[in-house]
Amino acid sequence: MILTTIAGTVFCVAAALFVDSFNFHNLSEAAIRRAVLVDIALPMGLAAPLLFLLTYKMRELAIAYAELLVVATTDGLTQIPNRVAFTTRAEAFLNRKSERPCAGALLIVDADDFKSINDELGHQRGDLALRMMADVMMGELRSGDIVGRIGGEEFGILLPGADIAEANSAAERIRAAIGTIEFTTMGDAWPLAASIGGVTFEEWASYDKLFAAADANLYLAKAGGRDQVRMGAFKARSSGDLSPTPFPRRRRQRDDDFHVTSETPS
Repeated sequence: MILTTIAGTVFCVAAALFVDSFNFHNLSEAAIRRAVLVDIALPMGLAAPLLFLLTYKMRELAIAYAELLVVATTDGLTQIPNRVAFTTRAEAFLNRKSERPCAGALLIVDADDFKSINDELGHQRGDLALRMMADVMMGELRSGDIVGRIGGEEFGILLPGADIAEANSAAERIRAAIGTIEFTTMGDAWPLAASIGGVTFEEWASYDKLFAAADANLYLAKAGGRDQVRMGAFKARSSGDLSPTPFPRRRRQRDDDFHVTSETPS
């Protein structure tokens, strides 16, 4: 900020001297000295404080914008990216230009029996449970993985470059870590659990279709008894089937434009 003010003031002084220099040949030495003093003093007296104020205000605006951006993209409860931020980052990864094939895995983590926590313990305890789940999930992920809270008790995780075995291993670590959370109320332990549905992909696919496939596997995990992982592989039927489509309703395991091959390692 100070350097900007100094540089701007010097520029104003130089500009004033440059403009007046065309008239110096018509002036006496005394007049030239007075003109030079004015050209130096006036910009320093006016430009310096104005530039400092302008720079200060611009810095305040930049800070406010950065803070607003954090608020707009962060889930206020868990302090991880919200649905909009997660979706934006996931789509940026899927649509990036790269020589390597676009491959990875998308996971959806959904807390089991979460409604009972809110109903029996209250929403404050439910909020605490979500924060604890988010914390343990972050501890099980790599630095380049993308995570976000995408619903009430749902979290999305994108694992760039992960194959079916790596994605299943990550999902099982997360599921196990959630199960070890020491969540108590009035001295009594309340077990936490989560079901995880996921899908791997080895070629470009729209985020909507990957989400639908992962969501279908999440339903299978819930239907299979909860507290389990269900993974599959996304297989596009044709290049024409890869355009974005609306999210399907949960309980739909298939759509006309993709199929999911269950490949969860035993």
